[in-house]
Amino acid sequence: MSSLPPGIPAAIAPPRAGTLQRLARRRSTLAFLMTLPLIALIGSLVIYPFFYALYLSMLNKRMTKFVGIDNFTFLLGRETFQMVIWQSVIFAVGAVVAKAIIGFVLAHVLHALPDKGQRKWRGMLLVPWVIPPAISTLAWWWLFDPSYSAFNWALAGIGAGPVPWLGEANWARFAVILVNVWYGAPFFMIMYLAALKSVPDQLYEASAIDGATGLQKLRYVTLPMMRNIISITVLFSLIVTFANFDIVRILTNGGPQDSTHVFGTYAFQVGIQSGDIPLGAAVSLFMFPMLAVFAIFILRGVSRRSKEMAG
Repeated sequence: MSSLPPGIPAAIAPPRAGTLQRLARRRSTLAFLMTLPLIALIGSLVIYPFFYALYLSMLNKRMTKFVGIDNFTFLLGRETFQMVIWQSVIFAVGAVVAKAIIGFVLAHVLHALPDKGQRKWRGMLLVPWVIPPAISTLAWWWLFDPSYSAFNWALAGIGAGPVPWLGEANWARFAVILVNVWYGAPFFMIMYLAALKSVPDQLYEASAIDGATGLQKLRYVTLPMMRNIISITVLFSLIVTFANFDIVRILTNGGPQDSTHVFGTYAFQVGIQSGDIPLGAAVSLFMFPMLAVFAIFILRGVSRRSKEMAG
């Protein structure tokens, strides 16, 4: 006898548990098969090059003998590479912090504008991020040029002396960070603007009724609601900034006296220009543990906050 209540046709009866389980298994299998091309692409473009670079870093200069971690210990003993590590951290952390602050301010300014004006300004402010960095860096190189610098020309107009933008170590570091901030700040702006639009207006209305000031709304409403997107954006930008190559390569080529080298440019100099590919691979691999520490720290915070919000 049928166990269905009277009046319910068998055609619309709920499926049995076994049928649901089979359907779920079929869907997961189908989803896995559909993601196989992406998995293969990631494996060929990311995983295989990483392990191949790891293999190369354990060979001698002629790539004929396995030397283990000798390349890594050799690099850590070089004063130039120690300076590269320090400069890479300053470059990445300094640029990311500046981009995050500028992007946060710009996002709030845009969020306060009417929709029509917001679209216009959003499009203009995204231009630096849309232009290929190699092209925009060439323009900045002309602005910093010691002989024809537009910045120094403007300083001369107000009676100030010329600045050695790319000829002195500290000014050169400032220049490469400035260009990276100019290029990357619009990315933070658009991400934070999207996060701001997702914050419910009811929260601001409730805080206004409670007498909250603008700073209190920012501290107790905006920042908690945006914390995860801020963390993920900072992590993504750290990864991209640590691996930066074109800005430093075009603007300073690591100079003056190797004072602006980062991992990417120093690996290119050592591995390609000097012909020591295993040592260059070892340089590039030093980024991995540093980025792994940042990623673990940031993602752990995101996971903890997500569980708190879910609970």
